[in-house]
Amino acid sequence: MPDSPWQGDASSLVDAFRTGERSPVEELDATIAAIQTSDLNAFAHHDFDAARDGAAAADVSLPFGGLPFAIKELEPVKGWPYTEASLVFKDRISEYDSTMVTRLRGAGIVPVGATTASEFGGLNVSVTKINGVTGNAWDPTRSAGGSSGGSAAAVAGGLVTLACGGDGGGSIRIPAGYNGLLGMKGTYGRIPRGPHTSLNPHTIVLGCLARSVRDAARYYDVTAGHDPYDPTSLPAVDGWERNLGSHDLRGRTVVIDPTLGGVAVDDASRTAVEAAAEALVAELGLVRLDLPVEIPRMGGEWMMGNIAGLYGEIEDLWPGCAADMTDEIRVGIQLSENLFNMRVAAAGEMLRREANDAMGALFEQADFVITSANPGPAFPADASMSSDEKSFIDLARGNRLVQMSFAGALKAARVVSGFAPTTPRRLLAAGMKNSPELLDMGALTIPANLSGNPAISIPVEPVGGLPIGMQVIGRHHRDALLLDLALHVERARPWPLVAPGAPRAVRS
Repeated sequence: MPDSPWQGDASSLVDAFRTGERSPVEELDATIAAIQTSDLNAFAHHDFDAARDGAAAADVSLPFGGLPFAIKELEPVKGWPYTEASLVFKDRISEYDSTMVTRLRGAGIVPVGATTASEFGGLNVSVTKINGVTGNAWDPTRSAGGSSGGSAAAVAGGLVTLACGGDGGGSIRIPAGYNGLLGMKGTYGRIPRGPHTSLNPHTIVLGCLARSVRDAARYYDVTAGHDPYDPTSLPAVDGWERNLGSHDLRGRTVVIDPTLGGVAVDDASRTAVEAAAEALVAELGLVRLDLPVEIPRMGGEWMMGNIAGLYGEIEDLWPGCAADMTDEIRVGIQLSENLFNMRVAAAGEMLRREANDAMGALFEQADFVITSANPGPAFPADASMSSDEKSFIDLARGNRLVQMSFAGALKAARVVSGFAPTTPRRLLAAGMKNSPELLDMGALTIPANLSGNPAISIPVEPVGGLPIGMQVIGRHHRDALLLDLALHVERARPWPLVAPGAPRAVRS
């Protein structure tokens, strides 16, 4: 048996299976041993017995034949817990596989377990009441990011070579950046979200956390393509992996702004992203454009509207289930329940339209916009925000009196808004002004979700011993160009496939 799981990419592991260098059963045994001894807390559920059966019967001629694979716990898998990372649904079991999981099974994966995520995918961290804290693969005392933090930690931590994720506001790119991985968010609809597709808020895209560009391209070959259960899904495109590196990028236009129009990014990260972007311009013959980036921040109105969408799922349990939730999700639901009205909804929709117009104006002239994936390297693992700023939630955490006072104030505001309907918007504006970090969380990544543009996080030079990601946003349906940009970086300045100190075995 190998000492540890494969430390190369997923594609090279499948190659090793086909040549007989390693067997699916051997690899699975090494994977199970590594998961059981890992201190990252990357998994919420294991299914080792079924995985052993799958490895023994693996068809290695398939694209991912015999590959031990991790599935984000927000993705339904038949027979597995479907908790959505919340104690509220701790006893719920999924009765079906998602379309993506079905296609991955057809490509030969061996599912080993479900990776941790933030509660309902609502935060950019991996801290929940049901799972605890997931650590960063490079430094377990640092955040893995979210909401696909467990998948990122498992792949970068050397436990599995590939894992799935989802991205509704940065949930693939953010943890990819923090853990030194490739994180691709495709054009909206690229990978279907059936069979029970929730359409609102039209921002969620499925994908993977990968060690290499070819793994991400092969993932597209396997999972992308129309599904009749997802009316927003795009037609299949043939040859993602086969056509890697075949596109002429010379003369393509690019805007470089690590802050995406003024988001707070630390100096070292901004310098590293700028240097990596300038290297791309010089090496590929790109044309840099001097265009202003002016994308409005999506305020509390829009965020509340999204949280309100959760209400339909928990309505029969609320407010009795409030104590089971993380403070951030509970407060979000309370805000939505008491302050969300037609004026707030309309303001959120206008903000979204304004942001979409701003993105459209940029990509009317530019092929690419290069920015940071995160405000800086990973922050402490148990924190809910990337800065030291104390928000109301921090003050209320564990303080029953403050929580009760807040709930009472919200109910009073709901009464007042009945005859003064602009009150909720004024309260939200004041709250966001006093807690700017709440606005900046995901401010670098959310715009690409709002407009549906493809975006990718590519590892660049680490800062202070921790990874950072360079985000490249592209034009709609030009996902292949982003993969080719990433392929150039991968070849010119290869990044570590696993974090320093992760289990060591064969590298390829």
